Amino acid sequence: MANRVAMEEDVTESVTLMVDSVASSPMTPKTVVMKQDDDDDAHHPYAFHVSGPRNVASPNWRDLINSSWKDPNYKRTVMACFIQAAYLLELDRQENRNEQNALAPKWWIPFKYKLSHTLIDQRDGSIFGAVLEWDRAAAMADYVVIRPSGAPKAVLALRGTILKSLTMRRDIEDDLRFLAWESLKGSVRFNVALEALQSVAKRYGSSNVCIVGHSLGAGFALQVGKALAKEGLFVDAHLFNPPSISLAMSLRNIGEKAGVAWKRLMSMLPPKNEPLIPNGNQGQVSPGNVSSGFRNWVPSFYGQSQKSTVDLRKWVPHLYVNDSDYICCHYTDQDGVTEKREVNNNKENNGPIVNSNFQAAAKLFVMSKGKQKFHEAHGLEQWWSDNLELQSAIHSSRLISQQLKSLYSIK
Repeated sequence: MANRVAMEEDVTESVTLMVDSVASSPMTPKTVVMKQDDDDDAHHPYAFHVSGPRNVASPNWRDLINSSWKDPNYKRTVMACFIQAAYLLELDRQENRNEQNALAPKWWIPFKYKLSHTLIDQRDGSIFGAVLEWDRAAAMADYVVIRPSGAPKAVLALRGTILKSLTMRRDIEDDLRFLAWESLKGSVRFNVALEALQSVAKRYGSSNVCIVGHSLGAGFALQVGKALAKEGLFVDAHLFNPPSISLAMSLRNIGEKAGVAWKRLMSMLPPKNEPLIPNGNQGQVSPGNVSSGFRNWVPSFYGQSQKSTVDLRKWVPHLYVNDSDYICCHYTDQDGVTEKREVNNNKENNGPIVNSNFQAAAKLFVMSKGKQKFHEAHGLEQWWSDNLELQSAIHSSRLISQQLKSLYSIK
């Protein structure tokens, strides 16, 4: 009997201790959930302090003397961050984040910019781009009384494809549009982006405006920037992993290769009225004449005259490609005369080599890290990584000429 009473007292005491422990514990169910949410926000993989650049300082009074924006590495890093902000604006929308826990603002606030407005795809309500403007009030708070030299007044940032159900359909439609036709003009996003770029270019002046994009967004940025250039407004353009693969290009290349082979053969043959083995030196087909004939038809093949074309090159976009990324690697195909030079670490501002034989050209920056997985080679994060080793050139490959030839056609 005594043992039974003692056992009941032990059980009662144990239950009492458990109740008191639960009641007094800070880890109540509600508290656990809140702590988990806070932890998710603090360590979210897309949080600026988690995955953003490490060695990029905010503008300060020193930029009034020596602007960080004059450093191409700094500019490339900031432009890539602005594109990341465009991605996160859509993800914030999908995840119902508010002003207090939104991820996107952290990617433009450190650089003293503010969100002017977002670009909306009316088909599904998704955000595919944003216009960011220099935030004078925020800069003044840190004693940056004027905008640093080289910092644009406005930036139009366009994101690429997001493989989430809420926007994936429309993104892939535009991916397929480019794959099939090598043009994005039929997309509603093209018109929205063009109107936004025209608006800020006319408001601030084209020299104070920049357009940037990644992947599909880079495709839009290239074609929208080109459309504006046709109006005589030349904006700075920075395109990361721009798409270079299309069925139209592949079919055209097959036909062009056949045509090139035929023209090359015909250029090496004497005219029909001349003998195959001419008498004396007059009319002799020498190796020099053959190469001269070869040079004569190359410019016409590219739709160019033999005149110097340096003065015609007014809009030269910046292209950042990884040679392991099969989506953009064809921009590095050397077809024609292309010269490169090594650029190590922070020497990206070395003067690029200018090739004046071609009208259509781009400032090409190539990352070579050997064989990489696709998501690494095509990712945006690589472009704000430390110690990049890039090759720099004024590049005049056939693909670049093909993309920009309508700007420089001889009438």
